[in-house]
Amino acid sequence: MIDSIPGEAYVNRPLVTLVNPNLVHPPITPYALDILTTSLEAAGFEVDVVDLTLVRDRWRHTVATYFGEHRPVLVGMTFRNTDTIYPQEQRVFLDSHRDIVREVQRWTTAPIVGGGVGFSSMPFALVDWFGIDYGVKGPGEMTLVELATMLANDDSPAKVPGLIINLGRGDVRQIPHRTQLTADGRVDLVNRSTPYLRRSGRPDKVDNLAYYERGGLGNILTKNGCTYACAHCVEPDAKGNRFARRAEAAVVDEMELLTAQGVHDLHTTDSEFNLNIAHSKAVLREIVRRKRTDRSSPLHDLRLWIYVQPAPFDEEYAALLAEAGCAGINVAPDHVRDDVLNGWKVTGRGTRFYGYADVQRLCDLATQYGMLTMVEALLGMPGETAETMHDCVDGLLALDATVVGFTLGLRAFPYSPLGRDLAARSGGTRAVPGLQSNTATAPILLSTLEQCHSRVEYERQFMFDPMGGFRPVYYFSPALPEGARNTRSGDRWLTSLELLWEWVPLHDRPRVMLPTAPGLTPEDNNYADNPFLLRLTELGYKGAFWSHWPLRAEIMGGTVPA
Repeated sequence: MIDSIPGEAYVNRPLVTLVNPNLVHPPITPYALDILTTSLEAAGFEVDVVDLTLVRDRWRHTVATYFGEHRPVLVGMTFRNTDTIYPQEQRVFLDSHRDIVREVQRWTTAPIVGGGVGFSSMPFALVDWFGIDYGVKGPGEMTLVELATMLANDDSPAKVPGLIINLGRGDVRQIPHRTQLTADGRVDLVNRSTPYLRRSGRPDKVDNLAYYERGGLGNILTKNGCTYACAHCVEPDAKGNRFARRAEAAVVDEMELLTAQGVHDLHTTDSEFNLNIAHSKAVLREIVRRKRTDRSSPLHDLRLWIYVQPAPFDEEYAALLAEAGCAGINVAPDHVRDDVLNGWKVTGRGTRFYGYADVQRLCDLATQYGMLTMVEALLGMPGETAETMHDCVDGLLALDATVVGFTLGLRAFPYSPLGRDLAARSGGTRAVPGLQSNTATAPILLSTLEQCHSRVEYERQFMFDPMGGFRPVYYFSPALPEGARNTRSGDRWLTSLELLWEWVPLHDRPRVMLPTAPGLTPEDNNYADNPFLLRLTELGYKGAFWSHWPLRAEIMGGTVPA
């Protein structure tokens, strides 16, 4: 029997194998596998990590070698991203993921369970498409332990609340959660009390230092989920619509563990670090307390990089960030015009929570306290016109920001408010103006969940065309200049892109990230296999890649050492 006795009490512990199938570089630490390992080991399981990111040129050999020698009771696979979500490139990763799934299935008969935030945006469709046994939507540490325990004890997985089960032939169903509050908020599914075990230098675990050396950043989670309801965002649905706040001491214990291993630059993986600001401040105060009382603490080497919304953000918060070791702030106002943001960037109650003045104040405070800033806009929202887009460019360029970035176009996901609205407007029969996919060969028609026979069918239409080919769905405001003449769903929105480049003065170009036409160029700011990012890691740069963007010409030329 498996219970909660620590793993060391077992002589022959059941084995769970966790696989990272992400082949994109620069490599991003598969934090989810450390989180899962922590809970599985505490429940008495042996856990191996088969990490294919760092061996991507020989992943087939790695899979064959490992599973030729090991017999796990369960294989877990984390799918962090289904695609780049970059509107100009629209690169899909699912084909390489499925190749890896099939290779694992070739070598082991153990059931496979999928998870991860990308997976959780369309879990029923992916359980079916990958042909795997189970899926977990949202936080997986509690569910995976229950599933592994059932399998180790020859009990029925159908007893595991929240588990998604593949019954075959497109029939994918979810076992009900214990309560509706758990189903929606998922707070009870998160380990909030203990640090997550982070290791380096072990071939059977996630090698955090290796990722840091090759990717420039470590990562840290202070809370899971989000109570806000921004129209484009998948996280309240994919992760949970309540904040699952981790114990402050546990978070900082984990930071100390990582910095002691030499992982000094940590990026927060919260939906936004400053939402629920009281908890965020409590974490920062614990960092500051330990730095003040212990001169030998590895936290003195910490450089923190955070995602935030423009508000709440006050001077006390800025001072705490600076003393804690925050190096840079990535803030996402997404626009400067209230008429565009109204109903778009909102709380769970549908109310706006910041304005342009909040963005200005944040940038000013960051400069005052010596922290870098990256300000990002999402252009192409409903109601966007050439006028509103120009106002956004002028407004963000006027800020005292280190870097300003623009994205043109929005990825539509099945359960985001935008995705649901587009499906309702289309109703399975009408082509909604502004819907676009680079690979579309016919009008994009979306049906509502109620119109579909299953969740598999509903989710699939946001990634696949009716013939089964990849067709991720994007949205561009039809009020933009090309909206009236882009009558085919596969047409590219290049006129608006050209306007963006025209509106940014040459003297501002070094600090501005602009979208580019399809294809990798020195100006391309998409993450996946990006030449500039790969060059940064080759030269040993650390920290958020945007912080080095203004020097990209010199760095690509090799004249600026790390």
